[in-house]
Amino acid sequence: MKSIRVGHLALFSAALFLFATSSAAFAQTGASDDDKHFVEAALKGGMAEIELGRLATQKGASDDVKMFGQKMVTDHTRLGEKIKAVAVEIGVKPPDTESAGGMATKAKLEVLSGKSFDDAYISAMVKAHEDDLQAFKNEAANGTSPAVKRAAEQGATVVSEHLQMIRKIAQTHNVSAQNPQQSAGPSGL
Repeated sequence: MKSIRVGHLALFSAALFLFATSSAAFAQTGASDDDKHFVEAALKGGMAEIELGRLATQKGASDDVKMFGQKMVTDHTRLGEKIKAVAVEIGVKPPDTESAGGMATKAKLEVLSGKSFDDAYISAMVKAHEDDLQAFKNEAANGTSPAVKRAAEQGATVVSEHLQMIRKIAQTHNVSAQNPQQSAGPSGL
């Protein structure tokens, strides 16, 4: 009789374990593959924005470029922390490295100085923020995970503010982001 109870207890424990693990898996599947890709790309792009922002604070020739760079560090660090929490919630491991585009942009900017640096940085930031705003808005409208959609909505607000700022800076510096010679921005999206 005791062995039957132990057997039932073992079976019940196994069923409970399977239920718990399948429930956790189900909770993670509330996010589509597109949602998960967006989160990973947003984190990588944000890491690139932080690195490029740091570079702008060090190499920027004008105060407005340096201040914008610092804002990128501050705002994208804050936004990245929110998106990392969502990543964990949906079962995405936060990336360790920035986007390939971000690394390429950084390599190009590192060899520049003065006005050349400012112009290239401004152009890259306009392009990156235009692309990122579109991606954040798309995810906010079409994502399947409520948590990812909320993060995308919040991100779209931040990116939109940055885009307005960098467009004003571009206008002040007479920089066009439409120059095909400029690299695509750091966006991982």
